[in-house]
Amino acid sequence: VQLQASGGGLVQAGGSLRLSCATSGRTFSAYGMGWFRQAPGKEREFVTGINWSGGSTYYADSVKGRFTIPRDNAKNTVYLQMNSLKPEDTAGYYCAARLGSNVFTTGYEYWGQGTQVTVSS
Repeated sequence: VQLQASGGGLVQAGGSLRLSCATSGRTFSAYGMGWFRQAPGKEREFVTGINWSGGSTYYADSVKGRFTIPRDNAKNTVYLQMNSLKPEDTAGYYCAARLGSNVFTTGYEYWGQGTQVTVSS
């Protein structure tokens, strides 16, 4: 499966941004989807994941209550809605896919290219 992330940009603290991850190549609904991020000088970290149907999600504590991860299986797309953004959310954001019906925090097999999010104070 191929993944294409988009929607990054520059936003002020407290603002919102929505990232999109369009997929192609395989049955989208067969995959659990996730978002990760990596800031300069830091390791890549898990942000959020969603199961195949969208019925189950999991969030890192750092984004809980601010970010959501809806998916649209008809459009083969998963989103990352980011609200109340903070400067510490600045990072490259990556979408990922893992074959299976669960919510996953690790073991992703397919990755998109990153899209940069910069939050100014």
